[in-house]
Amino acid sequence: MVRTVIRQFELVEKIKAYDPLANEELINRAYVFAMKAHGSQKRASGDPYFSHPLEVAGILTEFKLDTDTIITALLHDTIEDTEVTLDEISGQFGDPVARMVDGVTKLTRIEFQSDQAKQAENFRKFVLAMSEDIRVLLVKLSDRLHNMRTLHYIGQLEKRQRIARETMDIYAPLAERIGMQEMKQELEDLAFAELNCDGRQSILNRLDFLRAKGEDLISVIIEELQELLSKNKIKAEVNGREKTPYSIWRKMKKNDVGFEQLSDTMAFRIIVSDVETCYHTLGVAHAAYPAVPGRFKDYLSTPKPNGYSSLHTSVFGPERHRIELQIRTRRMHEIAEYGVAAHWNYKQGIPDSEGPQYRWLRELLEILEHTAGPEEFLEHTKLEMFSDQVFSFTPRGDLINLPHSATAVDFAYAVHSEVGDCCVGAKINGRMMPLRTQLQNGDQVEIITSKAQTPSPPWERFVVTGKARAHIRRFIRLQEKQEYEKLGHSILQHAFSKADYELTEKGLAGVLSIFKQDSVSSLYAEVGNGNVSGRQVLEAVYPVLRKSRGKALVENVVSFAQARRKKPKNGEVLRRISIKGLIPGMAMHMAGCCHPLPGDRIVGIITIGSGVTVHTIDCETLEAFTNMSERWLDLSWEIPENSPEMHVGRINLSVLNVPGSLGDLSTVIAKNGGNISNLKIVNRSEEFFDILIDIEVKDVKHLTDVIAVLRATPAINAVDRGRG
Repeated sequence: MVRTVIRQFELVEKIKAYDPLANEELINRAYVFAMKAHGSQKRASGDPYFSHPLEVAGILTEFKLDTDTIITALLHDTIEDTEVTLDEISGQFGDPVARMVDGVTKLTRIEFQSDQAKQAENFRKFVLAMSEDIRVLLVKLSDRLHNMRTLHYIGQLEKRQRIARETMDIYAPLAERIGMQEMKQELEDLAFAELNCDGRQSILNRLDFLRAKGEDLISVIIEELQELLSKNKIKAEVNGREKTPYSIWRKMKKNDVGFEQLSDTMAFRIIVSDVETCYHTLGVAHAAYPAVPGRFKDYLSTPKPNGYSSLHTSVFGPERHRIELQIRTRRMHEIAEYGVAAHWNYKQGIPDSEGPQYRWLRELLEILEHTAGPEEFLEHTKLEMFSDQVFSFTPRGDLINLPHSATAVDFAYAVHSEVGDCCVGAKINGRMMPLRTQLQNGDQVEIITSKAQTPSPPWERFVVTGKARAHIRRFIRLQEKQEYEKLGHSILQHAFSKADYELTEKGLAGVLSIFKQDSVSSLYAEVGNGNVSGRQVLEAVYPVLRKSRGKALVENVVSFAQARRKKPKNGEVLRRISIKGLIPGMAMHMAGCCHPLPGDRIVGIITIGSGVTVHTIDCETLEAFTNMSERWLDLSWEIPENSPEMHVGRINLSVLNVPGSLGDLSTVIAKNGGNISNLKIVNRSEEFFDILIDIEVKDVKHLTDVIAVLRATPAINAVDRGRG
């Protein structure tokens, strides 16, 4: 059934009711502009599409938002769904409205992106728009709320559940972050109805049963509470409500209890005149009713990050029913209901963007500066939004709010990024504790720092805040790049000196374009991480070496990085190796799991479409072919004596993290006739580097000799032949 659309004068009357000075002419013009732009478009419900922006504007009038925000709501879908341009909106309604419409449009596009990278990029842009004007988020949340209220009209189950999941994952946490508790609860419950309809219905049935059994229990409790407060000469407004089905469900899951064990399903708000009366009321309630241990929370002295202030306590109240009491002033109640919107109404004007309720947004912007890309930013943003809060204090008494399970390192980064980077220890409640210690509500934390300290990679395994993780990952990336640069320089120095050439930055700068690098240091890093071999760079700087080296040798010696990138054509063999027992004309490949060398006992495994893969006889991969005897070939090496042919073997080393150790490593390998074709750090600590190296050698004996000499080298802690 098509419902009646709000008429133009009705919307204006709603706005004028709380803002008599609202620009009526501009609102009327926006109403007509949006109605014409959407024309005959229909929603899934059959309603005119224009009914949607009208409803969104109506939701915002409940929060008493200013004229520009209401106009943005009317126009928020025009760029996305009509031929209207941003310039037209700017020309008719001003730049502030145009910027807000553009910001809302960017977030709307997230919902229609199938590619995760594009979705993350759009979310990054939205955060930037939101940081400039928080009203962008208010409009988008109201837009999502109306879409959720009409979600049942969408026929496709998969689409409904995707929208519901987006709501639960992104929009409800955002609503909570800006203190819009009522909106957050409605968004969660509407999403819950779609994602777990049976679970929600079972809770509703149970609530209906208790309501029927206990008659009007809420009214009875309100009446008794009002009588108690009157006897103690406290003027207060008392109201009560049942908790939402999703709130009850989440508490059941968190505490791992059934509905019958969850007795505090009702919450009652007591609104008084001032803070002093809040504490007086708390005392009266605790004197009259037994308090539930561990259920008292004082958000007056330590407000939540979104500005929420209230006293919370649970008591065995009237008729021994366990109930939750929330005690607050009228202004606190407005902030609890409307959050940031309470600061943005037509009377308040622009709020202080440096206020505590905006700290989370400033931290998102800081994370944005330190992440490698939009996908990592979206990951860290979710870490920032999806968690219960833990409240801790600095030695000076400053409140630091963190997610549940946060550690001392998270605390350090929350204080300041430089404090996090330099932290070496933590005193929690006066006692020295490990940095991985998880904080509890009320902990006083003192971070001990040292200018010599840098972020430790293992921290990433236990931190839970996006800010901490972003800073640690950024440091690791920089550290890895620096280490790769050092390794790459060592490899190139060896390659150039072996060929009796001098390594110069001028020569390297001339070949940067060949390797698609923008600096000499980045070319060093590419060599260090194995993407480019030292020989490739040498031959790029001195092309004459390609001819003198000979075509056969170029074909025979190939780095593993090259081998992975090069795909053979039908019947082509990547490396020309003499092996007896192969089927004529069949392609042959050396196995990357065991790296066979002349001198190893070898077998071949036939794979249709890929040819023969050569393995060592003791390769663990062969166990998968135990029952496939028809695919096995008995092979042997057929290498002429004094053959110049070289082969790639792999070794694993543990090297001391001391100056000169990498130079000793490359020197030993070179002096014993080996050549490093690929090198990669697989693990690092303060004392050791674990390194994987591919070496060009003649055969197993040659590799064994190199390993023996390496084991006798002081800088090498351990070395063995690489497998896998």
